[in-house]
Amino acid sequence: MKAAIRQRARELGFEDCRFTTAAPPGHTAQFQSWLEAGQHGEMAYLARNAHKRAEPEQVLAGARSVISLAVSYAEGEAVSGQRSVVGEGGERSSLNTEHWPLTTGVVARYARFADYHDVLASPLKQLAETVNQSGGPGTRSLWYVDTGPLLERDLAQRAGLGFAGKHTNLISRRLGNWFFLAEIITTLELEPDTAEKNRCGSCTRCITACPTQAITAPFLLDARRCISYLTIELKGAIPVELRPAIGNRIYGCDDCLAACPWNKFAQEGRIMRGNARADLAQPDLLELLALDDTGFKQRFAGTPILRTKRRGLLRNVCVALGNVGNAMSLPHLERAAADPEPLIAEHARWAIGQITARHDEAPKG
Repeated sequence: MKAAIRQRARELGFEDCRFTTAAPPGHTAQFQSWLEAGQHGEMAYLARNAHKRAEPEQVLAGARSVISLAVSYAEGEAVSGQRSVVGEGGERSSLNTEHWPLTTGVVARYARFADYHDVLASPLKQLAETVNQSGGPGTRSLWYVDTGPLLERDLAQRAGLGFAGKHTNLISRRLGNWFFLAEIITTLELEPDTAEKNRCGSCTRCITACPTQAITAPFLLDARRCISYLTIELKGAIPVELRPAIGNRIYGCDDCLAACPWNKFAQEGRIMRGNARADLAQPDLLELLALDDTGFKQRFAGTPILRTKRRGLLRNVCVALGNVGNAMSLPHLERAAADPEPLIAEHARWAIGQITARHDEAPKG
């Protein structure tokens, strides 16, 4: 039965398919401590359904098994476009941006596609139907892709799909870091696969690579400092002291993932291959800053970026311009400083101050 389900998963395009029980995950106590320390920031939904995450049977009554699935979004060698350099020792230095012909932003790799929630819905639904047919009458299954109250990384490690790295993301020996997780929780009892063990060894490249030191210790992330949180989950103003470290990232951050040596095994994803959005690889910041609400929705319809809304994305664009923009950016930022959305206007004023200060400090003659 497992072989048939795994074969069907491969036919549908999943890169990996593993099995574990629906028993409570092993790190629920650590998860609760992390919540109590407030390190989840404004992601209140994590605390709201923490009891379900600790016990999968509260998600699906009678659950016996969890099928853990991986979908690669690796695209081969990608151009990062980030306006900073990290040396071998971890030191970070800025590049001179005054003569760049274009000012471009960086979008996290996973978001340079059509929204994965939509893309993976059909193959997950089809695989769940296969599971129900395998189990016969009375078998019930639920599928999730980053949407259900499950400690999916713990379950995936227990299923043998990968191991949680020191950056807290899952690492696969077959796929590196570049993959989505999805799950099918089912009442069908399936023999569990062997759990994966941690294989980070003494490596700390991900910790060194983090621009904001959000990885406060191995396997511990303070989301409130993470650039992915700051540019996506945070709804208000980005803390001033963290803005310079964001560089020209406007949606998410890949630095800790990109630093992982296991990425040498990454492979291009079959499902995501046809859903790439080339226009999101290095978007022009000044073009984005000119978007009204209608233009924003049209540009980013069907992509993960839509969730930030115009106010969130243009807030991020202003921070990026404050970090990498030059004098040519100032007229655009001055218009943004008059935007009726206070969040955009405040960050635009900050960006103007940053660019002006750099210009004043630049050697004359």
